[in-house]
Amino acid sequence: MKPSRLLLIWLTILLAIGIVLGTLQALDVEVPSSLLSINWGLLLALFALSLLDALRLKRLPSPRVQRQMPGSLALGRWSEVRLEVEHDFDQPLLIQIFDHVPDGLTFENLPLDTELQPGQRSLIGYRLRPLKRGHFTFDTCELNLPSPFGLWSGKRLLNLTDHTRVYPDFARLYGGQLLAVDNWLSQLGVRQRQRRGQGMEFHQLREFREGDSLRQIDWKATARHRTPIAREYEDERDQQIVFMLDCGRQMRSQDGELSHFDHALNACLLLSYVALRQGDAVGLMTFASDQPRYVAPAKGAGQLKVLLNGAYDLDSTQRPADYSTAVNQLLVRQKRRALVVVLTNFRDEVDEELVNAVKRLTQQHRVLLVSICEVLLDNVRHTPLQTLTDALAYCGTMDYLNARNDLRERLSTQGVIVLDSRSSNLEIRLLDRYLALKEAGGF
Repeated sequence: MKPSRLLLIWLTILLAIGIVLGTLQALDVEVPSSLLSINWGLLLALFALSLLDALRLKRLPSPRVQRQMPGSLALGRWSEVRLEVEHDFDQPLLIQIFDHVPDGLTFENLPLDTELQPGQRSLIGYRLRPLKRGHFTFDTCELNLPSPFGLWSGKRLLNLTDHTRVYPDFARLYGGQLLAVDNWLSQLGVRQRQRRGQGMEFHQLREFREGDSLRQIDWKATARHRTPIAREYEDERDQQIVFMLDCGRQMRSQDGELSHFDHALNACLLLSYVALRQGDAVGLMTFASDQPRYVAPAKGAGQLKVLLNGAYDLDSTQRPADYSTAVNQLLVRQKRRALVVVLTNFRDEVDEELVNAVKRLTQQHRVLLVSICEVLLDNVRHTPLQTLTDALAYCGTMDYLNARNDLRERLSTQGVIVLDSRSSNLEIRLLDRYLALKEAGGF
């Protein structure tokens, strides 16, 4: 409970009058005794009235509040939270509401001032924007009630528990707020190249067309029908993709509002959505994380929800990436041949370990190694050199980039597909590479 502005104003006025009267008496200026009596009387009356008002405020019942918020939020996107307030007072009541928002979420339009009408429910709201993924709990809602005479303001803390999860921004796709996958790919600038008769999985027999390969001719069917008959194939649908997501310190670099880890996770989920729509099975494994996660490959639209729930609260750590241990764990878990997509940011200090680990992995699986490069490196490389510091930074950057290129070439000789990409176009390039692999006959 704290005094209101009205009480402070009255108290200031009466105290100022008392000081003036006391000062005049000290200067031997004649002051009517009635003025002193009136001033003291007003002070005592204000004290008694404020005491009575405080007691009445204590007895006032707290309004009832219900919080209406979505069970899941998308990272970096604004959402609205509604507060429904009702009370049993006979008179209108102007209150102030402040919802205690957990750390990691930013908000707008708080605190809220609203006037409650007798017998009516008030619905007010504020905006919420998540800054990081994970599970968040709302525990408390704070109300500031005015006293009946307006001399005090009482704070009431209501235990109002609600939970929400913050998913990557890709969660809006699962919620059906985007278009179909073909339109989504079109928005990204990815075009799936149409082809005929070059896949791995038999689809149907049909008449031979111009442009078909002679290898597609079914000679037995041709003899029966006495006309050239070709076999038509389609992309193999019963394949598996396993993402190996690096959660180590190498993924903590920041490009814009999101870290490399967030960009990599978004790319994983987007490709998972497309692959599941193509009939492939998708799984996920993390390494260099505080709580390692593993989601076995599975098909169907429900697998995307499993992947989201298994990865929404992941975050990067200070751990170094242990590629050897991660590959050993995957080889034990994943026996069937699959496309293993390793998302990391390789550095020169881990080149030997990475090459040896990936070499073992390629003996059983097709490997796509995705390395996210920092935008800062390109900025330094294209900055005009004007000082010695600029020259040193340029030389160091070029040495670092040359080391990355050497490592990429060494990995390519091991049969590894290496994709070195900026975070800004990671999703597009990863999708394009996946579609190219499917077009080339699968994994």
